[in-house]
Amino acid sequence: MSTAQVQIATFVLAVNDLERSVRFYVDQLGFDEDFQVDGWAFLSRGACRLRLGHCPDAVPISKAQDHSWFAYLHVDDVQALYREVVKNGVEIWHPLGDKPWGMREFAIVTPDGHRIVFGQDLEGE
Repeated sequence: MSTAQVQIATFVLAVNDLERSVRFYVDQLGFDEDFQVDGWAFLSRGACRLRLGHCPDAVPISKAQDHSWFAYLHVDDVQALYREVVKNGVEIWHPLGDKPWGMREFAIVTPDGHRIVFGQDLEGE
């Protein structure tokens, strides 16, 4: 087996309104806008990278509820992040809570209907 390790995760998402989505990730979730090229926005927060692709005619992911999850992001202070996103008016899908699998987590919904879960290992507290 290879000893190569994944260092950064990049998620590629189709969005109907590129500027609206960029504003959501930057203003409400605290991502940095690294740059834009024709039809694409490149964002980052810590080790998470996003590539948002402008797809105005794509069926919104909110129409496919069973497949709208795209990320589970492990964070170092989930309570602080939860307070931040609530203050910023982000739609909460599942409120902050301790789970039987040893994680404290919450889930949000993006303007395009994607769902992101943020979690912190309870043993790391």
